[in-house]
Amino acid sequence: MSEHSHTNRLIHQTSPYLRQHAHNPVDWYPWGAEALEKAHCEGKPILLSIGYSACHWCHVMAHESFEDEATAQVMNKLFINIKVDREERPDLDKIYQTAFHMLHQRSGGWPLTLFLTHDDQIPFVGGTYFPKTPRYGMPAFVEILQRVNHHYHQHAPELRQQNRALLEALRAEVATPSAAADTVLTAAPLQVGYQQLIRSFDPVHGGFGGAPKFPHPVNLERLLRHWAGSIQRGEPDPQAETAVSLTLRKMALGGIYDHLGGGFCRYSVDAEWQIPHFEKMLYDNGPLLALYSQIGQLTQEPLFHTVAAETGDWTVREMQAPDGGYYATLDADSEGKEGTFYLWTPDQVRALLNSTEEYLAFAVCYGLEQPPNFENHAWHLRVTAEASELARRLSVPPVQVAEWLRSARQRLFEARSQRIWPGRDEKILTAWNGLMIRGMAIAGRHLDRADLVASAERALDFIRAQLWKNGRLLAVYKDGQSRLNAYLDDYAFLIDGILELLQCRWRDGDLDFALTLAEVLLDQFEDREAGGFYFTTSDHEALIQRPKPVHDDALPSGNGVAAQVLLKLGHLTGRMAYLEAAERTLRWAWPALQQIPTACNSLLMALEDYLDPVQIIVLRGSEAAALEAWRDRCARSYAPHRLTLAIPTDARVPTGLLAERRVSAAPVTAYLCSGLKCLPPITTLADLDAELARSGATIP
Repeated sequence: MSEHSHTNRLIHQTSPYLRQHAHNPVDWYPWGAEALEKAHCEGKPILLSIGYSACHWCHVMAHESFEDEATAQVMNKLFINIKVDREERPDLDKIYQTAFHMLHQRSGGWPLTLFLTHDDQIPFVGGTYFPKTPRYGMPAFVEILQRVNHHYHQHAPELRQQNRALLEALRAEVATPSAAADTVLTAAPLQVGYQQLIRSFDPVHGGFGGAPKFPHPVNLERLLRHWAGSIQRGEPDPQAETAVSLTLRKMALGGIYDHLGGGFCRYSVDAEWQIPHFEKMLYDNGPLLALYSQIGQLTQEPLFHTVAAETGDWTVREMQAPDGGYYATLDADSEGKEGTFYLWTPDQVRALLNSTEEYLAFAVCYGLEQPPNFENHAWHLRVTAEASELARRLSVPPVQVAEWLRSARQRLFEARSQRIWPGRDEKILTAWNGLMIRGMAIAGRHLDRADLVASAERALDFIRAQLWKNGRLLAVYKDGQSRLNAYLDDYAFLIDGILELLQCRWRDGDLDFALTLAEVLLDQFEDREAGGFYFTTSDHEALIQRPKPVHDDALPSGNGVAAQVLLKLGHLTGRMAYLEAAERTLRWAWPALQQIPTACNSLLMALEDYLDPVQIIVLRGSEAAALEAWRDRCARSYAPHRLTLAIPTDARVPTGLLAERRVSAAPVTAYLCSGLKCLPPITTLADLDAELARSGATIP
């Protein structure tokens, strides 16, 4: 006999989030024809609930309402109930978050709770979290259900009129006019966007805005590139330096970073980075791993190197599946409460450490001698005194303090590993894997960590084996099943990851795969008339909108990354179709880049690459050691406007421009191109150094 008194259709889904609701008394459906047809036939409005497995408030609403028999009875009687995992269906999430914003003139979030018309799935009212009983100034969820149902059936004409207006607004949002063909694309949005970022920068604690505070990696990448460019021009920008380095330093020392296990939580609930929302997302940590590796290479500050190395180690240890793909998330909750896995008391720490001196150093460093900073008299670790300050305060050599802290962290890490772990969402998402492949490749290159490069290779091989079927990508893998047509982000982010991995080493077939992905991108996603790329393929399920994202959100804009990789591939291979598609994308996005450039940093970086094309360096050689030395010289430094490929003599390269760059009698030959201009072949490392210095491509 089953231990569960209820089982609904979600039991057949692979999504861990959907399966969490498979034994709710709610008669849940996954999004699909069965649910939509039932709503149409019965004339019942649809209750659409969108969330994800690591979402704390999704769990709260589930426990309060979806597991409650009385609430479920009302839901089942009045609505067709559809549950969506926003990580599997970002297309639905984008559409309905946009619709929520248009309906209510405020941003949404998760859980997203929307009520849709029964026949055309257009939302007419909604919210996010609703409490079971009246609180937070909101009525009880059951009361909302009853009001919505009554309004739906009593005010149908008004709702239809509202829906027509909403549908027109959704379509207009995609159909924004692009810049005229004779419009000159200039650098003006780059400077305006930079100034907007600086104005929103918190000069005390770093980051942008107040609480809750998110890392916004794409904003930081834009600032880092701006700072590096100012150094190359011989005019270092202290504002950019402060904004990016202070933010990354404060995050590294704050509680948003896991000081025992590595990796970053989703965001900080305060403006000081002290107390996080404890979920760990792959899509945050991939870009942050890249950033810390890059700024560490630029500044040579040990803290940045350490954080990058520890985050890479965390990824391999806790987020990589045995067969190579990277898992999606670690939950915020364990033992039914948020953050329990990460919290300590002084007595717990004292009992684990070797000596009074070791405890004192650790307690002062990580805030245990200060009042508790979490509920129930618990402490969440954050750095309140750095090692150099501790050495002065304790009158001991810095090396001794460093050893005490290393030993203490290791003991606490081992003890914490014996606790009940947060849930892990073990679905493998192509787009998020692309972000982490990029992060691991950049970290491997800048930290000289071949193991991180190997990890990225394993993830790429997994995607090719499991998520590349019949010439198309799939978006999700779980429990041996690959499913759902891939989205714009899947293609763009994966190409980006492959290009970074190719800068670490050449492997036959990888560039061919990137070029094949780019061809699908142009064939299935591009809006050839207006420019830019839709979020879904041309043969995707018909929805109330076909999104065409221009702004960055938690993830970089797929259009921005697509334009960046197409510019690199175009200059690398000489395929003009890629350069033309990238330019069309920028022209389509030009009005947005002029109006609110700070929301479009991925596209701003593409604009930067369009105006100042990436330097392409192709190295050919037969002596492996020499070829590696030349590659290291070109690829190790932080050079965001450079793409370096070191290709052995016997490698198989795609036909075209790249194949023309052959070896000479010298052990290594370098081919340098910028834009449509190439230099004569270079055959000595001294000449290569001189050219890199002359072109300003290397930061002193």
